[in-house]
Amino acid sequence: MYTGLQHLHSGVAYLALFALAGVFLYTLFGALSGKEFTEKDRKIALIAFVLTHIQLLVGLILYFVSPLGFSMLTAEGTMKDASARLVALEHPIMNILAIVIISVGYIRAKKITVSKARFRTIYMAYGIGLVLILWRIPWTAWLG
Repeated sequence: MYTGLQHLHSGVAYLALFALAGVFLYTLFGALSGKEFTEKDRKIALIAFVLTHIQLLVGLILYFVSPLGFSMLTAEGTMKDASARLVALEHPIMNILAIVIISVGYIRAKKITVSKARFRTIYMAYGIGLVLILWRIPWTAWLG
């Protein structure tokens, strides 16, 4: 089960990152072109929103069943070891923060009536979320 969760977390991560980058570019160009925000645009943003939340759910489950997650916080020396601290503390906290920002941006954009402001709200929130996620990915574990 643990290995399956790891693979699911890595696989959904690729989809979520690709979707966030795509929606960021799509909404940036939508704002710059002066295009009208439509239901199709909202649904495109919803795809990345849903994928990031699935990633969060899988990540939280993995965090509590993994020997590298929550149990490491009580281990001696975790905070002194940069890679252990990244996996046990920084990665989960920063990604939760990123998904909160993405969620606030998506929800706020639904309430705005001006198209350019809706596009801008989504590309700013998704862009900040994407940067935070990319910043705290444990690259050595993910690519190695």
